[in-house]
Amino acid sequence: MVAGRGIGAHVRPYDTLPLSARVFAELADGLFHSGEALAARLGVSRGAIWKAVRELREIGIVMHAVPNRGYRMAPATQPLDAAKILEHVTAETRSILRRLETTWCVDSTNSMLLARPNPPFGASEALLAEYQTAGRGRRGRAWLAPPGGAICLSQSWSFREAPADLGALGLAIGVCLLRALRRAGLEGGLKWPNDVLVAGRKLGGILLELRAESAGPACVVIGVGLNAALGEPLRKRIATLGLPATDLASAGVTLSRNIVAAAIIDEVTRGLGHFEREALRPFIEEWRSADVLRGTQIEVQTTGGVARGLARGIDLHGALLIETPQGLRRFISGEVTVRPAS
Repeated sequence: MVAGRGIGAHVRPYDTLPLSARVFAELADGLFHSGEALAARLGVSRGAIWKAVRELREIGIVMHAVPNRGYRMAPATQPLDAAKILEHVTAETRSILRRLETTWCVDSTNSMLLARPNPPFGASEALLAEYQTAGRGRRGRAWLAPPGGAICLSQSWSFREAPADLGALGLAIGVCLLRALRRAGLEGGLKWPNDVLVAGRKLGGILLELRAESAGPACVVIGVGLNAALGEPLRKRIATLGLPATDLASAGVTLSRNIVAAAIIDEVTRGLGHFEREALRPFIEEWRSADVLRGTQIEVQTTGGVARGLARGIDLHGALLIETPQGLRRFISGEVTVRPAS
């Protein structure tokens, strides 16, 4: 454990990790390593190394195997490391974070934080995983990403009382993500209600889950998924679902995932404090500037049917405004698609 100002950076001891996780770490440099050398370093048989490599392939990692050279993972990556992330967060963030943890594999980082007690008021916890077996986005959609291919991050926060406009928090978090990406040299856009886009392709998304008491405290868990280096096979697979995707590597970001994760945690932590005090007001102009839907013909599918019209941005409460033949309509939830130009 690496201690900061009131914060612990929790990393599971290397020798207790699953063998597949340790092989992943050994191959993260993108160079060839022989099975014999890997087996010697990790104290296992070459057959165990072969099995671990097969497991990594099965969860989506591109692995090259060449006779007389060994195994190589593509692309190279820096494994997520809580201590390295902690080095890059600000002192202000360290004073608010109670716990920062990285782990190899969980079902869902959101589910794991939701299973824990609420953090104290004014404090936060953050959890990152290399791989999620049941990662999800809005409406229960699966989130697809191999180890090393994404930033899978959840952060919890307790409100003394649920803010009246808590439904707009996801939009504020979207602005926080754009601020973090800007620190990495990347400009993005936002698609209502929770998608982050670069050049018209989805880079990531946000999933908020709430545990609240009636007229009392509320704990929100903010799930952030950002594509880091998906690889061409997975990008093609995602495209078959009708969701053109991009990733940080394709967008030209050269910073490690640990540095980008630190920027996200910084901006989200700061943004949560601002949202608790002022709701969407400190974020709305940035959101409107990044709105990729504004001025386009869209349709919104809700439980009450489908509405079609011209996107007119959002109001101060985070609702989507659509100009329809029946007048200006307001939506607080729904599935949005852009209509083809006629």
